Parts: sequence; C-alpha cells; structure tokens
Amino acid sequence: MRKGSFLIDLLSFDHEVAVVEKDAKRMRFTYNCQRFTTMDEVKAFAPDLVINAVTVKYTIPAFEEILPYLPQNCIISDIASVKTGLKDFYEKTGHPYTSTHPMFGPTFANLNQLSEENAIIISEGDYMGRIFFRDLYSRLGLHIYEYTFEEHDKTVAYSLSIPFVSTFVFAAVMKHQDAPGTTFKRHMGIAKGVLSEDDYLLQEILFNPYTHDQVAQIRTELKELLQIIDNKDAQGMKAYLTKIRKNVAEQE
Repeated sequence: MRKGSFLIDLLSFDHEVAVVEKDAKRMRFTYNCQRFTTMDEVKAFAPDLVINAVTVKYTIPAFEEILPYLPQNCIISDIASVKTGLKDFYEKTGHPYTSTHPMFGPTFANLNQLSEENAIIISEGDYMGRIFFRDLYSRLGLHIYEYTFEEHDKTVAYSLSIPFVSTFVFAAVMKHQDAPGTTFKRHMGIAKGVLSEDDYLLQEILFNPYTHDQVAQIRTELKELLQIIDNKDAQGMKAYLTKIRKNVAEQE
C-alpha cells in the first residue's frame, strides 16, 4: 500500500479522502483521511472515485467486494503494474472506469522530486477520470503517456521485465565480496530494491504474456557476448561495445 499512502497524502489537500482496510492495525500510521474497516462505512461515504491500490493479486477481488456499496456513477480506478484481465472486468461492471500506472515506486524514486519519472494513463475508459489523473500527475511533474491496456502491458514487458530479469541473474550468481567495487555496490543496491517488492507483483510482471519475447533477447545477447569472450575477439568486442553504446545513447 506504499503508493496508496502516497496518494492519500497527495489527494488529502484538495479532496475528502477515506481509506478502506479491514485490519485497523495496518492504518496506525495513515493520516489525513477517514479510516474505514467496513463496507457499510464506504456506502455511507458514497465516493465519487475509488482508487484500488492493493497488490496485483487482489485487484479484481477487492473491486468485487466493494462494488455493491458504491454509487452507480462512482468512477472505479486502479494503479496496477499489470493490466491483464482488467479491461474485460471493467466493461462488465457498468461503472465508469479509469486505469493508470505511476511508473515509479518508493523503492527507488524520490517522491519529493518526480520530474524525471513517468506515468501511463490508459486511453480507454472514462474521459473525466482520465482528466482527473492527468491533472494529478501533471502537478507532480510526471511525464504522462497514454496507451491502451494492451500497449501498456507490452511497454511494461519491456521496461520492467528486462531490468528485473537482469537483476535476478546478477543476484543468482553473485558471491560475497570483502571489498566490493562501486559498480558491484550499485548493482547490489538495485537488487535489494527489486527483491524487496511483493512476490506476486514480480511474478505478474514476469508472467505478462508479452514478457517472454523480451527476456529471450537477453539470452540472444548473452550468447553473442559469451562467444566474443571465449574467442577473445577484440574486434568483435569493439563492435559490440559500439552497438550497445549507441543503443544507450538513443534512449536518452
């Protein structure tokens, strides 16, 4: 609920906000909002917008639980990292809906300085809901992109699965270092951050139907690089470094 807590703090300046959590103890450090533990409280609150901030595994079950208690015109929304199955679910609810993905997490991002971070707003769904989140993310200084549900998951398969898998491989083969260098320590910090994420979130990102082809590229590149190393091919290494430096430069 780390992003959820961030959104509570952000929205509470201009809106009446409530959070729903069955376990009251988990809300001990939740401030600037009403705290609900029952669906009857949600019904009495009659929200205009619901933001589902649970982990990916429980996104749809959480919606199914709260939907009977919402006004018919209430916009339902999520900030899930993987959107698989959500479009079909939303279309069946009869509610206006909006789906977004702030492409940053408390693990790495400086939440006080987000001007270099991105957010995706799904182009399908309720117009007013999209306007609300576009305004919210603009005020944070985020770079905003609009994709369909399918385009979003293809983007996530590229932008998250490749770094995650590369980090997993590093974590799997690394050994204890008494005097680690700067590069090793930086990679270690990234590995600790990624591995602190929810297991199901990592699983869902990697089980994204578009992930396989992206990860397969890593295998192809490793095969080429290993061949260069085994052959001590200086020219091949120079060409390879030129290729990847160009690739990195094109991303800037």
